[in-house]
Amino acid sequence: MSTSTSPLPRPTAEAPPGAPAPAPSRPYDGSGPFPVEGPPPPARVGADRLYIALTGTIVVLPFVALGLACWLLWGRLIGPTDVVLALVLYLLTGLGVTVGFHRGLTHGGYTAVRPLRTALAVAGSMSFQGDVIGWVATHRRHHAFTDRPGDPHSPYRYGTHLRGQLRGLVHSHVGWLFRNDPTSPERYAPDLLADPDLRAVARAFPALCLLTLALPFGLGWAIGGTWVHALTALLWAGLVRIALLHHVTWSVNSLCHLIGERPFRTRRHDRATNLWPLALLSFGESWHNLHHADPTSARHGVDRGQIDPSAAVIRLFERLGWVYDVRWPTPDRIAARRT
Repeated sequence: MSTSTSPLPRPTAEAPPGAPAPAPSRPYDGSGPFPVEGPPPPARVGADRLYIALTGTIVVLPFVALGLACWLLWGRLIGPTDVVLALVLYLLTGLGVTVGFHRGLTHGGYTAVRPLRTALAVAGSMSFQGDVIGWVATHRRHHAFTDRPGDPHSPYRYGTHLRGQLRGLVHSHVGWLFRNDPTSPERYAPDLLADPDLRAVARAFPALCLLTLALPFGLGWAIGGTWVHALTALLWAGLVRIALLHHVTWSVNSLCHLIGERPFRTRRHDRATNLWPLALLSFGESWHNLHHADPTSARHGVDRGQIDPSAAVIRLFERLGWVYDVRWPTPDRIAARRT
């Protein structure tokens, strides 16, 4: 593989250029609800209803699939083909998000050769979490305004009292998806918009969503030889796998800002935590406190016993010569950020 003739510029980890904080009507004190940031956008009833319908379908459909899965399991066992396909696709799409979308494209923790960068963007798009450019823009906005006005999915949006925290937990986990609060790619991801490969992957997002469902269906049919095998593979390796990865990702947004340990200093109001039970399922993303303390670090789990599969994959790519300029944490960088 050869490197791109015009590699992407290294993105900033915190506030992108030209992204000042919104001007709230009153200062944010860190404990109350987020101030109102201005008049609401003009009503677009048709567009808003379509957005909510599509979001609801993506969120609810996997749970319908889970209900069907329970019905199918009544009196029978899930087949080994379904398990293997679900595991392989979970790994492929999950690492596409964590290694590709997040540590590479959003934060510039490494530079990938052009074919690998594009392949990771395709794999991440097959997670059903949105097109690559929109995903990166939203996450950069989250880092620019973590847990303060401007953050698209902070659990502290409604304050720090019990009722506000419960409401904020729902908002940060899934409710923010229904707000139709778009993030400007021109403002937060101009480097991705300038890359023709990534623009093509972003345009192909609907087709990649179909592909991520067609693959298990087709492989189930090819391996099992019947439409029943195809449907069970679609159910487990398609819809249920998507639902699991969704909720693991959303749990990093929600739980990893509410519960867990905070051994590293972060910016004011930033309450990102380390939550070990999610480490394996999230491929190391739940070592979230270190990530917010040092966003460009290619490794998030830096202490003894902190499993970080995404960092291991980046290390493998580095040894193969497929990534370079990897920003590995050094003892000095880690020590400087400890509380």
